[in-house]
Parts: sequence; C-alpha cells; structure tokens
Amino acid sequence: MRSVRRVEQVMGTVFSFDVRVEGMAADQIHVALTRAGAGLRRADAVFSTWKPDSPMSRLRRGEITLGEAPAEVAAVLGLCHTARALSGGWFDPWAMPGGVDPTGLVKGWAAAQAAAGLRHAGVDAGMVNAGGDVVTFGSPEPGRPWRVGVRDPWDAHRIVAVVEGPAAVATSGCYERGQHVLDPRTGEPSAAVASATVVGADLALADALATGLLAAGEAGVDAVVAAGYQALLVLPDRRLSATPAFPGVCAAAA
Repeated sequence: MRSVRRVEQVMGTVFSFDVRVEGMAADQIHVALTRAGAGLRRADAVFSTWKPDSPMSRLRRGEITLGEAPAEVAAVLGLCHTARALSGGWFDPWAMPGGVDPTGLVKGWAAAQAAAGLRHAGVDAGMVNAGGDVVTFGSPEPGRPWRVGVRDPWDAHRIVAVVEGPAAVATSGCYERGQHVLDPRTGEPSAAVASATVVGADLALADALATGLLAAGEAGVDAVVAAGYQALLVLPDRRLSATPAFPGVCAAAA
C-alpha cells in the first residue's frame, strides 16, 4: 500500500498523519488529509481556552449558553460527563479554575474525529498522533499491526512499552508541559506517577482517563479497568505497573 504522511501544528501541539491507501487517487488523498487538518483547526477555534473569542471561552464567561454554542460543544461536554463518572471523579473538567475546561479530553476527541473522517473518505489504514495520543485503524501492511511506543518520562529516546493496534493509546505526563494536571479534590497541581498510559477503544475517553490517572496514580486504576480500558503507570521510582490485560510489551525498568 502507498504511504502518505502529513503534519499539522494546531491545538498547541503537533498532529501527525500516516495513512496507507490502495487504489485511491493522489488528489483524493490530498482532499481527505486537508479536511482532517481543517477539522483540527475548527476544534481549536471552538474549544481553545486561550482564545478569548472562542465559543468555549465565551461559555466559560457566561456570555453564551450551551444551546447557543456550536453543537460539538454539547457533544464534547457530554463525553466529559461520561469520563468524569468512569474515572471515579479523577477527571473533572468542572473542577478547573475559570469554569469548565475540556482540554484533557478534547485533543483525543479531535484526533479520533480526524481518523473517522479519513476512514469515511476511503483511507484503508492510518495513524493519527496528537502529540503522543494516538489512534490507529486498519493495518499498515498485510499481517502487520500498527505499533505505538510509550516513551520513558525521563528519556525521550527510550521506549518503556509498545502497544500493537488498531487501538487508541493516550499518555499523560509532566515531562513536556510540567505540572499541568490538577487534583479535582484539592484544586492543586498533582502527579502521583511519572506518566499514565491508557489503551482502549475510544481516544477521547482514553485521553481523559489518562489525565485523571496521572493525578490519581494507582488509586485510579480500578476505575479505568472497570470502564473497559487498560493502563500502564510509570511510577516515580521508574518501576512499571501495568493492568493484567494491558495490550503491550513492556520494557524492563531502567
């Protein structure tokens, strides 16, 4: 199959596309990837809490109601309600300063939407990597699955686990953005583990669960498993702790 790659810088991170196609014209591939990129930029325009004129910012200030916001805002906040319940409250966008903030879920949601659009356009297989949160579909080559590496929080050149797809793989850690996750119970920055990776069917929920798990640590693992997802924690002492059905091959501790 033909391989085509593209990179988009949006939502404060880098989204990379790797698609595999057979029997699809070059102009069709270009259109599909262009539409996927446009969808990401729309998500940024709608949900950014840094842009004062975005619908999410206006909703947070009380200038518009949920009914007046674009339809995807209600859809994403509905997923946030679901993620809050599934995480046992460790992921709670309503506990953030300044009003509801779906940032911990919306990047994964946007990547999943982009992947769904590519599939609908006729792409046979693909990987969308949203700054380390990854969704894959199809097979890059006959008989070979996608392989997603989970990086060592202390060493960007070392992989601590490899997950074989198709799957949604989300990782939350403090190694790039610092202490950016808050404990919803205290409102203070919290990271019980060095990084938390969640694997499952839906990248939006995996993204949210990984965000909550970073704050919860091992206390949040049971909720993740009960939600039908699997997890890998890199503990502060560099040990790895994986749920029994974690679908990946883990490296030895450093």
